[in-house]
Amino acid sequence: SKREIKMRKLDSTKVRTPKTEQLLHIEDHDFALRPGFGGSPIPVGIDVQVESIDSISEVDMDFTMTLYLRHYWKDERLSFRSNKNKSMTFDGRLIKKIWVPDVFFVHSKRSFIHDTTVENIMLRVYPDGNVLFSLRITVSAMCFMDFSRFPLDTQNCSLELESYAYNEDDLMLYWKHGNKSLSTDEHISLSQFFIEEFSASSGLAFYSSTGWYNRLFINFALRRHIFFFVLQSYFPAMLMVMLSWVSFWIDRRAVPARVSLGITTVLTMSTIMTGVSASMPQVSYIKAVDVYLWISFLFVFLSVIEYAAVNYLTTIEERKQLKKRGKASGMYSMDAVQAMAFDGCFHDTDVDMDLSPFPEPCEENETRASQTNISNADTPRLKRKRSLKGNVGRIILQNNHVIDTYSRIIFPSVYIVFNFFYWGLYI
Repeated sequence: SKREIKMRKLDSTKVRTPKTEQLLHIEDHDFALRPGFGGSPIPVGIDVQVESIDSISEVDMDFTMTLYLRHYWKDERLSFRSNKNKSMTFDGRLIKKIWVPDVFFVHSKRSFIHDTTVENIMLRVYPDGNVLFSLRITVSAMCFMDFSRFPLDTQNCSLELESYAYNEDDLMLYWKHGNKSLSTDEHISLSQFFIEEFSASSGLAFYSSTGWYNRLFINFALRRHIFFFVLQSYFPAMLMVMLSWVSFWIDRRAVPARVSLGITTVLTMSTIMTGVSASMPQVSYIKAVDVYLWISFLFVFLSVIEYAAVNYLTTIEERKQLKKRGKASGMYSMDAVQAMAFDGCFHDTDVDMDLSPFPEPCEENETRASQTNISNADTPRLKRKRSLKGNVGRIILQNNHVIDTYSRIIFPSVYIVFNFFYWGLYI
């Protein structure tokens, strides 16, 4: 009936819209060729919005960045009539049917176009043939880093864009809005770096077989946060160096205490140095952190060598004293300090001790003394021991070698001077 026919005309879902290809006349042109083929190079403007810097890897010397890449050019073959002068917007399905710039990322290791929920591609065509082509891309590219000042370094990285097939005779890449063509998200932040600046620049690249190409640069400077490395490397190294100085205040005859302290600090410094090297690339030059850790290791090592010198000179000194005293009945008469060097026990300075070639251990002497019937409270030996309790510190100071006395001043002074020079040089 007439009523049904009228209802069908009003139903917009039943009306067949014209095809995009017919509206843009895609089938009437060969889009394998660039616009204006055979004439002057086609200008292609670029602008970039950096969404995020996902990671910076020192070991692989690369960075990963997510960005919106937008291209601007004019292709008169895509012009169309429009009474309202409105543009048309399409998704990625039209890209395969028309000509688009073949921009690629120089020194890129891997990259991809986001495809959730569909490919993140947008094409906008204006009636006069101007085209806007936008992509959302994540790219990982090389960054040639210099670690000579690590971790007090600033790294300068760049992402480079260039046409793969068209040299400067066919295509001219340029920043669409000059220095304002590069924009960044205000919330971009990194765990180990502070982003100092973003800048855009351009230049030319030459290939011997194909000629000169326009190249665009996205430059950014990254300054490393030092606080993490102060907590993980510098501060533990300082503590180990200061801990090695404790041995200068320990009695020179306490061999187990001083040796174990020296070995412990040396091994701890080795662990710190290994941990720092494991997270860094195997470069062939010296880094700033290597200078600090190796010199700190040298201080710890010298504290061990210092005690070896003290122990050796003490042994020579005691041998000379024993030769001066002479021999009495085939055995040496020694004071308490010299006796302790042999059997490891403290002896009264007022009692002359005769040590046989095979002296009995201290524990056996104490056991025998406890089994005697004489009361310890009444012996003059116990009284003298009680009188010496308050003079232990004075006895230790008197028994220290002159090398220990100088080391207490020289080691800390030199280390403080080194720290002033180090931080002044690299900061």
